[in-house]
Amino acid sequence: MTEDPREETAAWWATAVSRMEPGVLELRGQPVADLIGSASLVSVIWLMLRGEPPAPAQAALLEAALVASVDHGPQAPSIAAARMAATCGIGLNSAVATGVNMLGDAHGGAGQQCVQLLTEICEREDGGAALAAATDEVLAAWRKRSRYIPGFGHRFHPVDPRRDPLLALVDAAARQGVVSGRFARAAREVEVALNRGRGASSTKKPVPMNIDGATAVIYAELGFPAPLARGLFVLSRSVGILAHAWEETQQGRRNKGPMPPSILPAYLG
Repeated sequence: MTEDPREETAAWWATAVSRMEPGVLELRGQPVADLIGSASLVSVIWLMLRGEPPAPAQAALLEAALVASVDHGPQAPSIAAARMAATCGIGLNSAVATGVNMLGDAHGGAGQQCVQLLTEICEREDGGAALAAATDEVLAAWRKRSRYIPGFGHRFHPVDPRRDPLLALVDAAARQGVVSGRFARAAREVEVALNRGRGASSTKKPVPMNIDGATAVIYAELGFPAPLARGLFVLSRSVGILAHAWEETQQGRRNKGPMPPSILPAYLG
């Protein structure tokens, strides 16, 4: 007997994320009417991704990570692209989408990669390895794939100004039993390993943890899978992209390029 096409279609789009019927709208089983005015956006983000509301301390830690990643200036490729797109006669939504679509492995993916790195270290530690040995083993494996260790070092900041405030919040949460603190320990051990032989007595610059590393610690401590670290970064950075795109639309430029018209690229032909 042929299945009812209506039932087949309903099963095709079955979801536990939201429920919508005439007069009914629920998010993860919670009526939107109950969430309006009582739940923060951050707690709803957690609810939508995890299926249950966060504890207040969990929501506060997630919010800190999201706030820290909102913007890093117009030199960031995603911001620059959004600002240029905003002058090309497209809608604000398309300008924001242009910026978001720039967030890939090299620009925007380090948080996800760092969660993977820290998870591998903790898994080796669970297998009986000492933290320092587990860190060295995982770093050696990562260096075979790339000379960059995600979440560490910064092109602009000798010390990322967002690092210490975020780690201080993680340490406080660990003391309160909100998180385990093990991913923070692993990240600090990576920092130690990367900086052996560096510092005042060396010509090599230190390689401190950056914003991607600090937020990766938070996402890992809160139990988010590595791919969601990138998704959460995209949510956060979308705020900065929107603000820059909107500002650009107010300045009256048309067809803004990457350089002022008075500067021409070098010709290599």
